[in-house]
Amino acid sequence: MIALNILDYSPIDEGGTAREALLQTTELAKFAEQLGYKRFWVSEHHKVMSVAGSSPEMLMMHLAASTNSIRIGSGGVMLPHYSAYKVAENFRVLEALHPNRIDLGIGRSRSYLKVNQALNGNKRIPYDQQIEDLQQYLTDANELIATPVVETAPEMWMLGTGGSSAELAAAKGTAYAYAHFARPAMSGVEVVDTYRKRFQPSKLLGKPKVIIAVFAVVAETAEQAEEIAKAFDLWLLFVESDISPPYYPSIETAAARGFSAAEQEKVAKNRKRMIIGDAETVKAEIERIAELYGADEVTIIPNVSGAKNRMKGIELLAEAFGYTVK
Repeated sequence: MIALNILDYSPIDEGGTAREALLQTTELAKFAEQLGYKRFWVSEHHKVMSVAGSSPEMLMMHLAASTNSIRIGSGGVMLPHYSAYKVAENFRVLEALHPNRIDLGIGRSRSYLKVNQALNGNKRIPYDQQIEDLQQYLTDANELIATPVVETAPEMWMLGTGGSSAELAAAKGTAYAYAHFARPAMSGVEVVDTYRKRFQPSKLLGKPKVIIAVFAVVAETAEQAEEIAKAFDLWLLFVESDISPPYYPSIETAAARGFSAAEQEKVAKNRKRMIIGDAETVKAEIERIAELYGADEVTIIPNVSGAKNRMKGIELLAEAFGYTVK
């Protein structure tokens, strides 16, 4: 059976608030645990006003305390923004309080210049050096010890969409999470193959481990999934433009607005990044993608409008995969 995970952005639904979005993320994590999902990760987005997920470590602490067994992680911490030492300390605190349940997903996604300046003061430390420093801090291999010192360590995952991230993950001996939702082309299979072939064991991981992440829109019927997907189409158009409203558009708003000819072209392109349909249809496509990549696990991004739709989507998918409710 394929191990399924969730990556949640904490979307702020139209008419809702950031506080409500974070509380909805908490309920989604608790429900995912009941349904049998293996991991629940949260994102780091800055200056994206329609999502509340800006500080994964802070949210992870709350989620880990609100659940019992599901692994809680970052998808991911954008390491170039921060001191590797401070990231190590944050995750050691998490690991100390919730041993063997914490995932440290890291990435280097570019952000707005003002955001970069506000977060790191224009410090220029090479990414590969930061990764090596972080691994040393997590394994007490540096003269400077990151506290608290704990018996276990978080799982370290590198997030990526291309060859450079795969090669770096392989060289540093980290697990690798490939963002199929960002680049669904066949070249992704080559990227993951490169990671496996070049993997070098580290103190944190002895053999390669792969997650494939996908956008998934799941509903009871294909027709319902299509209606929900239209709101997702509109949200993607918003976040990829210069003007983005401070909320995730509702299904009703998307249906009433429609799309221009130019927008339709972008929607058609973005649709290649999604899996849309009833649970059996989505399950079949997830299985196909997992087999294509030889993935150990698949992460679902249920980034759709409406907390009830997000809850229902992950429930339907768990049922389709034969998961047992705890």
